[in-house]
Amino acid sequence: MPRPEVMRHMLTGENLGLITRRQQIPDKECTYFFFVANKIISDGVIRSDNRGSESPFPLYLYPSAESLEMFHQSRQPNLADGLLPQLSAAYGFNPSPEDVLAYIYAILYSPTYRETYAQELRTDFPRIPFATDGDIFRQMADLGRQLINLHLLRNPSNTAGVKYQGQGSDTITKVRYDANSGRVYINADKYFEGITLEMWEYRIGGYQVLEKYLKDRKGRQMNDLVRYIHIAAALAQTLNIQKKIDTIYQQAESNTI
Repeated sequence: MPRPEVMRHMLTGENLGLITRRQQIPDKECTYFFFVANKIISDGVIRSDNRGSESPFPLYLYPSAESLEMFHQSRQPNLADGLLPQLSAAYGFNPSPEDVLAYIYAILYSPTYRETYAQELRTDFPRIPFATDGDIFRQMADLGRQLINLHLLRNPSNTAGVKYQGQGSDTITKVRYDANSGRVYINADKYFEGITLEMWEYRIGGYQVLEKYLKDRKGRQMNDLVRYIHIAAALAQTLNIQKKIDTIYQQAESNTI
């Protein structure tokens, strides 16, 4: 379980947290070691197995309620000492802690980064190359913010053409994907359409997101279809953003602070 002294920072006030794992499964692709949260988490939120556990890293640290000076203190960024001044000196502007988290998140979702450092990522926490170019930092941070908003399902207005169709029962009995029609069936009659093969195969934590969501609810009513549509749309947009990140990533890593 994540330590209570870490989780309290997610409960005390507004916060974001990066979730990552140190030990990974050797023969699996690197899709299972990072995510983002704005609430407390339980162990297994990314993947449930006996190869390590999730470690949450809150963006802000709040003063302890037991501190005599708690009312005279404010939350502090949970970043390495000197990082923000060093970035400010390099870029000519002052990145916020949220900018830094968004930049890191974008780097972690670069397919090239994951492939290049796959072996290292299986044995240690990720290490982040900070670009010397402020414009590159800003572009990556903007894409990272988009990913964070998608993964927290904030303002999920874009449905990416995903629809729930068919007649009959809404009970999830047999989950099946038809690549030719782009349909995900929950039983013989009801299905979601507009699901591309890339969306269907997208993995987080080693699991296919859209498949696992339904299989975990087998035997139950499909009463959260809007949420499923928003998740599918978020994956579609994630795939597009990852492509944009990869066009910038090489520039970010070629000249680092």
